Amino acid sequence: MNHTGNTINQPLLEVSGLNAWYGAAHILFDVSLNVGRGEVVALMGRNGAGKSTTFKSIMGLMAKWKGDVAFMGQRVTGQQPFEIARSGLGFVPEDRRVFTDLTVTENLEVGRQPARKWPDGTSAPTWTPQELYQLFPNLGAMQDRPGGYMSGGEQQMLTVARTLMGNPFLVLLDEPSEGVAPVIVEQMAAMIVALKEQGVSILLSEQNVHFAELVSDRVYVLEKGQIRYQGSMQELAENEEVRRAYLTV
Repeated sequence: MNHTGNTINQPLLEVSGLNAWYGAAHILFDVSLNVGRGEVVALMGRNGAGKSTTFKSIMGLMAKWKGDVAFMGQRVTGQQPFEIARSGLGFVPEDRRVFTDLTVTENLEVGRQPARKWPDGTSAPTWTPQELYQLFPNLGAMQDRPGGYMSGGEQQMLTVARTLMGNPFLVLLDEPSEGVAPVIVEQMAAMIVALKEQGVSILLSEQNVHFAELVSDRVYVLEKGQIRYQGSMQELAENEEVRRAYLTV
């Protein structure tokens, strides 16, 4: 189900004029993007293009940045990361960060937040461990396993599931297909499609064009900290020139 039309009316996430620095190094240059309700948007680019820095800036995790970030119609610029997370913006970092000493079930409990409602009063997607075990059967089979005894792909699933326990309106998903087995990549794609059907919006950082094509409605292409291309995912899939210029290694 494609809700791209809603983007024009009221984006859930609006980022404009985003600049970021690591020390003196200027990494992002006036990055602007938006994500609509029920939409999967890919932020694509090679390693070092600035994808993770964009996500960290949105979540208030960068020490030095400027720009404007609005979520659910409210300005979140300058808020603490925990405040942004509490407003219903979920973040799955690239380095996973599961609690290695806690079991799968305990990791999920750490992420629990109250149920949410959309501004019009309707209920937003709500998740229980049982529903997440259906979405991620691998996790369901290892509920008592400590996070430190899981494969990288299983940890990736656990991080996504833990984020969903916060009942987010929108999830920032950083490089979900990187470094995990092909079978896990397929499960990740199925999971993103299932989330979209439930009404969760996703901003996905990705290098893998095939993976992004399976799940995304629209795409922004980042090169050296600047948006070089934006359009529908199908347009990018058909545009070999842009792919060769900004995505092939």
